[in-house]
Amino acid sequence: MRLLKRILVAHLLLAFTSVMAFANDFANETLTFDVFLDGKKIGYHRFEIDGPRSNAAVRSEASFDVKFLFVTAFSYRHSAEENWAGGCLNELEARTDSNGKQLNVVGTRTDNGFVIDTGDREAELPECVMTFAYWNPGFLEQPRLLNPQTGEYLDVEVEELGNDLVEIDGREIPARSVRLTARKMDITLWYSQNSEWLALESVAKGGRIIRYELS
Repeated sequence: MRLLKRILVAHLLLAFTSVMAFANDFANETLTFDVFLDGKKIGYHRFEIDGPRSNAAVRSEASFDVKFLFVTAFSYRHSAEENWAGGCLNELEARTDSNGKQLNVVGTRTDNGFVIDTGDREAELPECVMTFAYWNPGFLEQPRLLNPQTGEYLDVEVEELGNDLVEIDGREIPARSVRLTARKMDITLWYSQNSEWLALESVAKGGRIIRYELS
């Protein structure tokens, strides 16, 4: 009787987990992150996700201002629209103003591959590509990722750092910690037990730390 009870409980837990995963995948949501440089808030990065992760329409917007003696020493504005189909990037349009330097990247999935155009160059990538889609932990399974800001298709390495505690708004939350490295990139990510993206840290030029915290 006890064995039967345990089996029933296990099946119920499995079913509940499956339903929750399904619900999480299909929930529309907006993720807004406060962005800090060496502990000082400099702006925000917001992601609006419509539809399931594998077929989502994602709009993102970032705005950073680094001030020195009340003067803006560095400003950054970025916006992007991504459309996904079957877990692959279908369309991309990204615009960036990095301290006055303008970058525009457009990408479209075709019958033969994914064509990326930066204005200066055009390249054909494999048919199924993914960006650094932090909001979708599935991107961590890819050996190469598209940088939507520059149009570069980069080799990446992913290292599981194990269970951790991440501090969000003064609270410590159990999290999965992952390190992602690529050319000129060193990023640590934290995800909740429900695979929700919670935080990010990146080593910037000069060893300075950029940190994202879910707000």
